[in-house]
Amino acid sequence: MKAFVTGAALVAALGLAAPGLADVKAGYDAWGQGDYAKAVKEWQPLAEAGDPDAQYNMGQAYRAGQGVDKDEATAVEWFRKAAEQGLPKAEDTYGRSLFQAGKRAEAMPWIQKSAARGEPRAQYILGTALFNGEFVSKDWVRAYALMTRASAAGLQPASNSLSQMNSYIPVEQRQKGLAMAAELEKSDKAAALAAAEVDNKATKATGKATVVKPTAKPKPVEVAQAEAPAKVAAPSPEPKAAPKPAPAKPAPKAGVPAPQPGGAWRVQMGAFSEDGRAQALWKSLSAKVGGLSGYQSFYVKGGPVTRLQAGPLASSADAEKLCRAIKAAGTDCIPKKM
Repeated sequence: MKAFVTGAALVAALGLAAPGLADVKAGYDAWGQGDYAKAVKEWQPLAEAGDPDAQYNMGQAYRAGQGVDKDEATAVEWFRKAAEQGLPKAEDTYGRSLFQAGKRAEAMPWIQKSAARGEPRAQYILGTALFNGEFVSKDWVRAYALMTRASAAGLQPASNSLSQMNSYIPVEQRQKGLAMAAELEKSDKAAALAAAEVDNKATKATGKATVVKPTAKPKPVEVAQAEAPAKVAAPSPEPKAAPKPAPAKPAPKAGVPAPQPGGAWRVQMGAFSEDGRAQALWKSLSAKVGGLSGYQSFYVKGGPVTRLQAGPLASSADAEKLCRAIKAAGTDCIPKKM
């Protein structure tokens, strides 16, 4: 009896799927008893034959290093095969795996599918992308709605980003986002039920719960490493060839306030998770905004982001004036007192 309880506890802590095929059930039972090698032996031929549940289970085995040598690349490949057959849990896992590996453009279609089913981590990632306009068209209303849903699910990075968004998104758009979030809550519940039905299709056939987790818990996707959405006021333009450095900075053109050494004001044009994007934006704006190259650029580190600022300026009025010129070039800008 004690061994049975231990196996059940392992099953309750795993993330595998157990469909109604006899051999897959045998693997499921072996895994619950701690015989991982036997479980893998049962699942592998079915996975190779195209069974999505067995493929997902093989992915979890390789990710946890149970019954096989730990191999993240092989795990992700099994998740891909199961995801392409429409297994919701595999779609979620595969999308986040790609995103964590830095393959964000490739991950985004899977992230969108997961977000549409109400998966909070996917909603956070997609909300970030929609705010920044990265890999998807910028949509602050939908970004706010998705971040609201992810925050309501208890995802702390989403709560942090939502608070930051309040400083950037106009009240009217935030209100529309809240209304959209209320509608998403209804659709999320329906989608989650449908996904659970697919993931747990063998419950009746096996007489067991179909969702278990590996004893060595896979490393979770660190969505907190995604770019903090409310820290980015505008997407970065395509980098342009850098001009040859001038011996001295040109004076600002008429209509743009002159830099003021020792001034207490700067303007901020965005914040980025990569220094290169901040540098690319500065080069682009220096070519577009007359007189901007006469200012000093600042790359201010703050946690995981780099803020692009320019200055110094003598007053808030001068900072506002320079921001108007920058906004006219298509980039958001806010005055900052140092």
